[in-house]
Amino acid sequence: MPLTAIHHVQLAMPPGGEDEATAFYDGVLGLARVPKPARLAVRGGCWFEAGPVRIHLGVEYGFRAARKAHPALVVDDLVALLEACRAAGFEPRPGDGIDGFEQAYVDDPFGNRLELLEAC
Repeated sequence: MPLTAIHHVQLAMPPGGEDEATAFYDGVLGLARVPKPARLAVRGGCWFEAGPVRIHLGVEYGFRAARKAHPALVVDDLVALLEACRAAGFEPRPGDGIDGFEQAYVDDPFGNRLELLEAC
């Protein structure tokens, strides 16, 4: 069977980080926090989405940030998003370049790497 899409990307976070996650993923990136199913909500963590983009953050005891592995998110206005990141205290880094895209990286509140791309 052919693969047709990625439903979501799961990142890890430390226990109790839901408010920080919401401030960043919803407040800065603009992904709305959505309720987790009750059977999963008891585990902690939180889910965010905007259209087809879905990021789930799950609690991981002994958490260690993903420094190399990362989702790459395509955005409409990279400059504005990088300004929003800076204003919220998240300093973006330039990327090495991908043909056809402007590129930058930013870490979430837990140190997980995110790649931000805008088609050029």
